Order: sequence, then structure tokens, then C-alpha cells
Amino acid sequence: MKICFVAAFPPSPRQLNEYAFHIARELQKNPLLSLTILSDELETPQPELPEFDVVRCWRFNSLTNPIRLLREIHRIKPDIVWFNLVFSSFGTPDKPFAAFAGLCTPALVRLSGYYTHITLHHLMEHVDFSHAKIRLEKLYRFASSITTRILLMANSMSVLLPGYRRTLIKKYKGQDVHFRAHGIFSKPEYPAFEKRNNPDCRILAIGHWGTYKRLELLMEAFPKIAERFPNARLVVAGSNHHTTPGYWESMAEKYKHDNRITFRGYVPEVDIPELFSTSTIVVMPYSSSTGASGPAHQACEYGIPIVSADIPDFMEMAEYEGMAMDFYKTGDADDLCDKVVALLESPERQKEMAEQNFAAGVRMTMPEIIHRYLRTFDFHRRTKLLKAVAKFRTLPRWIPSRSAIYRSASPDFTNWG
Repeated sequence: MKICFVAAFPPSPRQLNEYAFHIARELQKNPLLSLTILSDELETPQPELPEFDVVRCWRFNSLTNPIRLLREIHRIKPDIVWFNLVFSSFGTPDKPFAAFAGLCTPALVRLSGYYTHITLHHLMEHVDFSHAKIRLEKLYRFASSITTRILLMANSMSVLLPGYRRTLIKKYKGQDVHFRAHGIFSKPEYPAFEKRNNPDCRILAIGHWGTYKRLELLMEAFPKIAERFPNARLVVAGSNHHTTPGYWESMAEKYKHDNRITFRGYVPEVDIPELFSTSTIVVMPYSSSTGASGPAHQACEYGIPIVSADIPDFMEMAEYEGMAMDFYKTGDADDLCDKVVALLESPERQKEMAEQNFAAGVRMTMPEIIHRYLRTFDFHRRTKLLKAVAKFRTLPRWIPSRSAIYRSASPDFTNWG
């Protein structure tokens, strides 16, 4: 099976690049697949990751992306074109026409005769725009609803929260929409309790900061946490969201004199295990959700308790995926402080939540997630093969070249297994 995977891909820093890397890495392990990654052009030339076939054929904020992608897809002639998307994958809100043009590409690819699948990481109906600096919100939501209908013109779609699937089916009458778990990126590791609380209790916050993920509330709550639990230390990792340049640097500068707070910045993939395994708690001080949380799934990967804002999407995620999460009232620094301190003061509760999250991680490893995708793709391929030969069923059995006609109708038919 030949797959084109359209996504931002490392060393590109764009949204979902890490998620795309882990999907591609898993697909590469399958000897029956041929994978080509159609990714965004880099602003400065950098060496590509070894062992991946990457074609950088589209440009962020460009109106010509549909033409560029279609040209490359026609050249490769894949069986499946798989898109890994958020609404800002191809452009920022201040370049709406470029973003819209890019999101029309899956429909155009399907109209060109290729099977298209989209993994869509968020829906605008579930996003609070109050922190996104969006002007003309009603117009933006109307445009988003039109874009969603265009995305649903793909052959099939996967979303990462059950509520998203319900919205697509109920509001948009979506067909062939699947709920699939976000998944974890590597083999889950049993919690390394000996690395935690020894002697400091590290509170980890990680993400792309500046829009829905902001640090002001956490910085307000942390001195209160440290006052009640002196061994608490805060580690802030990640970088700016691409729409808020400079936010990360301003927060690091503001709190650089507090030796209880460490600003790690972007953490390379190789350093992620040490970062998570030495953390006591993962905190998600968000004001809204833009999909299933990557940090929450990483916390499950390493068996770490989670304290999160009581955002409905996250509460649903915890319920459906069996995560152990304590929720505080969104925007309430005192409630955040109370929840974190209560957890820091209870090693028994920490262990219970850590083991529950580890168990959740075991159930949603990336090999299992990719297997579900490939099962859907293979079902389509087999259906296509059957349709290709079905029209010859009425041929008389005495025709000598009957088997040859079957083979010419679909060369892959002989490789059914």
C-alpha cells in the first residue's frame, strides 16, 4: 500500500510536527507500506531526518498549496492520501485565504480520484475564541463551518474526542467519521517513583504557549503552592505558539529571578523521557481546549498524575480514555493551588493516579492506533479491488482468458493477502 502523508514534519516547528513524526515512524516499521511525507518548506535549510522520504512541496501561508500538493500527488499516485490537520495547518488567522485554500486540498484530492483521509485535531465549535485575538468572531465561526463541510468531503475522517464526532454527525451530517484515541508516542514506562520527590517535587507545565495555553494563572498560583509546600519546584517547558511570538521570552524574563522556577524552553525528543520521569505532577493551566491534549497523553506514557482546568473536552477525554486527572475551576488560581497541594501532600494518591495513567497508556500505544487506521485503509483497498473485478462476473466460464482479464482489471488482486 502506498501512502502520502500530508503534515508538518520535523525539523519544521509547525503545529503537530511531533505527532506527525510518531505516526510516520510507526508506518515506516511496516514492510508492506510505502510512505512519502509531503511536508512544509523550511524557512532555513536543515538536514532531513534519516530513513524518511520527505518531499517539502508546500509553504505555510501560501495560496498555491493546493496546486503544489496535487502536482506531487499526481506524480506519486498513492493508494491513500492522509492529512494530519488543524484549522491553522496551512495559514494563520491573519492569512485566512491561505488557510482556507490549504484546507480545501483534501476535497480536491478526492475529486482527482484518490482516497483521502483526514485526522482532524480540533473543531471550532469547541474552541473559546476569547484568548485567540480573533476579530469578527461571528464571521470567523461562519467561515469555519463552511470549511468543516469542505473537510467532510474527504472519503473519511478521524477525530480525537467523542464529542467532536457527535458534532460532525449531528450538526454537519458527516459520513464515515471515526473517533480514535490520540495515542502515546512510545512504549509506556512504569512510573519511576524513585526519581520523584527526591527531594524536590517538580510540577511540570509543557506546551506551545500564548493563546489558550497561558502561564499567568500558574504563576499566580505557584507562590501560594510553594508557601504551603516548600519542596515544590516549577518546570515550564515548550515554546511560543506560532501566533504569539515573544510570549515565552517575556514570561521567562519576568520570572528569571525566582530560583524555584525553571524555564526549559523547547525540549528535544531525546530529553523528553528524563523530563517526564522526574516530574511529580503535570499541570494543564489552559483557558480552553483545541483538541485532545498531547501533554496529558505523555503523562500517561510515563505514569504521572495530572491536574487540569475543568474544560469539558478534557473531562470527556479523561472519562473515555480512563485517565486519572484532578480538575480545578478554570481561571481560579486558589482552586488550582488547592488541588496541586492536596496531591503533593498525598504520596498514596500520587501513586494511585500514576498507575492508573500508566494503565491508560498501555491501552493506547501508537502501534495499536496505527493498526486501526490501516485496517480502515485496507478495507477501502479491498473494496476497490472487488469493484474493479465485479463487472467481469458475468463473463462465461468457458472464455479461456477469463483469469487474465481479472488480473488486468486489477493487478493487485493477485496480492490480496
